[in-house]
Amino acid sequence: MSIHIHNRRAFLKAGSTALALPLLDSICSAKDLAARPKRILMIGCGFGFTKDTYFPTEAGRFADIGLTEGMKPLERHQDDISMVSNLTNLGATSPHSGSTSYLTGANVHGTPGKKFHNSISLDQLVAREIGQDTRFPTLTLSGKSNKDGHGPGLSLSWSDKGHPIPGITSPVELYHKLFGQDKETAEEREFRLSERRSILDGMVAELKYSKRKLSKIDQDKLEDYYQSIRQIEESISREVDWAKTPKPTAPFKAPGDEMDGLESLKTMHRLIIAAFQTDSSRVITFRQPVGSILESKGINLNPHSLSHYGLDPRRRLASEQKDVIFMELLADLIDQFKATQDLNGENLFDSSLISYGSNLRSGHSLRGCPSLYTGGAAKGLKTGEHVVLPEQDTPLANYWLTLMQQFGISMEQFSHSSGTLDEMLA
Repeated sequence: MSIHIHNRRAFLKAGSTALALPLLDSICSAKDLAARPKRILMIGCGFGFTKDTYFPTEAGRFADIGLTEGMKPLERHQDDISMVSNLTNLGATSPHSGSTSYLTGANVHGTPGKKFHNSISLDQLVAREIGQDTRFPTLTLSGKSNKDGHGPGLSLSWSDKGHPIPGITSPVELYHKLFGQDKETAEEREFRLSERRSILDGMVAELKYSKRKLSKIDQDKLEDYYQSIRQIEESISREVDWAKTPKPTAPFKAPGDEMDGLESLKTMHRLIIAAFQTDSSRVITFRQPVGSILESKGINLNPHSLSHYGLDPRRRLASEQKDVIFMELLADLIDQFKATQDLNGENLFDSSLISYGSNLRSGHSLRGCPSLYTGGAAKGLKTGEHVVLPEQDTPLANYWLTLMQQFGISMEQFSHSSGTLDEMLA
């Protein structure tokens, strides 16, 4: 086979998603402007939470039943958050797979003839509907460590072919992606893009020639590769469309390179707010770090070791502390949403939906995974409540489907969903 696939992998990593034009107020009708944008943030946390101190034990409004010790930092937002219990990701089969199928629902080891196969993640589906008018259809963020309980993958996001989408792990990288001004001249940019197009044209020609000589299995593999090329072609077209639109002015100066885990996470939170505020993206996923946060707080335990907190009182105490730390960070993030206005003068919290949870409940238990949501962009959802579903192991996909429909996404089915959850509706 004449295609030098291995030598071109680095080039393919530049691939993005779909082609679209920027939304420009000067050519939009009043009706278009009346449809104010909504945003969605999905955060996944590895290893779950402490069984006896984090999870509420009864249904009802938090104002009546109170918040648990682990959730106590969210008290100032208790009327705006809800938790849904008795959800299970039916596609997840291994506790060590962490967040691998958190946004896909896929059984990654269940496809005949394949050792590992994931499916498209929810954020990528949502971006097709609400991500096409922004510079970045989605932003995919992740911690740097592969020991945070998230399992295989590079982020929470997976392509339509089930391939891992790399996550941005550095606040500095994210800052420059959002606000770094391009120093290329128009001529330099056109030359660079024409060179990329020329390479792609040559690769496509080789693909078409080689495909006729391959077996059906190899043709399927080649089609995946071809799909990656098509995505790069679309990303080039998108880059051309946005080239004449300057990036927004940064709301704060660039972060430094030297940050501990806690400072890095807080800076990521500020940049998430900035991305939404400037309408640079409307769909963001974040595979939240764990170990680096614990280290910043002086908890020197491996996150996996910490998840086995039943074996050691010291680990249990650290696990309880971890829950409080993470809920403090989430409460601070909600504060920022509530204190920020978007480009249309709307409160960012009111135009956003935030989902926070984990594929694991406690330790290595896959059943009853925690699912918490907040934000005003889905008006039909209950707020301020602990919602206990009547059936254990209700598909997590039903939770995602319900959120998406209430958020306004045209979706009748997601992964293994069996329907929507009336118990979540106001």
